[in-house]
Amino acid sequence: MQLHRFDSVKEFWQCAQNYLLQYEAEHNALLGVLHTLLHYPERYPEPPYLALVQADDQILAIAICTPPNSVLLSKGQDLNALNLIAQDLQHEQLPGVEGLVAETETFVQIWQNLTGQSYQQGVESKIYQLTQVEPVTTVKGYLRLATPDDRPLLLKWVAAFNSEIDIVSDAEIERRVEVELKRQSTYLWEDGVPVSMIGGRQFSSTSARIAPVYTPPEHRRKGYATAGVAALSQKLLDQGCDHCFLFTDLANSTSNAIYQKIGYRPVCDWHEYSFNLKE
Repeated sequence: MQLHRFDSVKEFWQCAQNYLLQYEAEHNALLGVLHTLLHYPERYPEPPYLALVQADDQILAIAICTPPNSVLLSKGQDLNALNLIAQDLQHEQLPGVEGLVAETETFVQIWQNLTGQSYQQGVESKIYQLTQVEPVTTVKGYLRLATPDDRPLLLKWVAAFNSEIDIVSDAEIERRVEVELKRQSTYLWEDGVPVSMIGGRQFSSTSARIAPVYTPPEHRRKGYATAGVAALSQKLLDQGCDHCFLFTDLANSTSNAIYQKIGYRPVCDWHEYSFNLKE
């Protein structure tokens, strides 16, 4: 069992892509980050951490980190491989870890033993997959692509979205908005004025991710986000995707029910943990 680190995103992709694409649903977050690193590297100005553990040419686990974000773990074929990843990262200021349930639970225990840092569980999410959009109740308005003219609104809404789920610096919000405008992956549901924001982009030839989805409080409970996600999901399918994926917070029963009505089906759970960094 051996860990390999990569400085080249292209070389890492060549080695990791077959394994990651073998489990597209479980790896859609990692695949999304890698697609961005390959095509829009300005989104992450700090050098990424890219590593995989192999034994007899078989990949056992993969880890990706784009500072200052948490490390993302792949599905593990051998959870013992996480020891090598944790040892390789133990001198880094790692804010947290995200991944499938068994993998993250194993990693945080290893990390605590190695570093002495305690941990706290964050959002518990579920990954959903869609292959066909189910009809939804018609609401007023239509889906349109966001343009550079929408930049001030997008900056405001992305900041509001992140304040509800985590803390992101102003600089990172600006980079995110600029990149999403550049690759034309942010959409707005328009009903006289923009009332909801829906992000969606392909990360492979056959699959796409929906994220983020945000509706300001004054426009909620009117069906705008549901209509927007359904319309964008259909658009991505029409463009050649076989699957669309999204994450939902398990604590939000409303969004879990809404997305299932659209046609999204649960695949697996995804957990986040944060580390209590030493002073």
